[in-house]
Amino acid sequence: MAELQSIRDAGRTLVMGVLNITEDSFSDGGLWLDPGKAAEHGRDMMATGADIIDIGAESTRPGAKRVSEADELARIKGAVEALIPEGAVLSIDTTRSSVAAGALELGAQIINDVSGGMLDKELPHVVADHDCLYIVQHWRGWLAGSHGSTPDADTSRYEHGVLADVRDELMRQVDAVIAAGVDPKRIIIDPGLGFSKPGVEHNLPLLAGLDAFTGTGYPVLIGQSRKRFVSALLADAGFDRIDMDERDDATAAISALSAEHGAWAVRVHDVARSRVAVAVGDAWRDYAKR
Repeated sequence: MAELQSIRDAGRTLVMGVLNITEDSFSDGGLWLDPGKAAEHGRDMMATGADIIDIGAESTRPGAKRVSEADELARIKGAVEALIPEGAVLSIDTTRSSVAAGALELGAQIINDVSGGMLDKELPHVVADHDCLYIVQHWRGWLAGSHGSTPDADTSRYEHGVLADVRDELMRQVDAVIAAGVDPKRIIIDPGLGFSKPGVEHNLPLLAGLDAFTGTGYPVLIGQSRKRFVSALLADAGFDRIDMDERDDATAAISALSAEHGAWAVRVHDVARSRVAVAVGDAWRDYAKR
């Protein structure tokens, strides 16, 4: 309990490194499917400053096909068993209660549920029965479905504005998981950048309005890394050729701004860039409070 609380109540912005053990994640699908390579990548991220490793074995990109529960758990199990002895703090990116339960039994400390408890109604009960933290994210996509040529087009209409609607919907999700038995002191929230939010116009208001989420009293995770809107933002700024380095530079800039505005953690692929960036953002925030 004390260790988990110290993670949740960290006095600086943490860096969560992404470990995708998937075939088809957008930027690194297939790279870490081999258990040995996955473990090595996790150790490399820890060495470059990752406070948390977020392990996901099912892609959530638009159009991705679901993997079986058995495959998802098997992929995660190998990485957890390799990294726990290294002293890693592990977050499990899953929407399935069976996968969450299996990973927690192996020693994982955080469940990162991109559906925010809405896809598998048993998942919050699993969390309530274990000593762990729970990230509740906003997303409409898998619940309402996405059809047509534009991913999430039918789930990205925000009647009262994206900031107000996302905040209100996310807090209703939080209320639901608390009703299922999850301790409020274990909850972290995530506005879900890029999830049911395909454009710059959906995501910048959430970043500019980050105080609306930190003001709830819950720690806030920001997951901006290599998202489609980051490339679109750079294109709008006049960049003609946008490669992965430029995406990671822009991701790091958002990490610094998120830290300045009090984000609990940033979820990124390039840990080293964002580790430096959040240090600057934290220092800026602390100086401004003097």
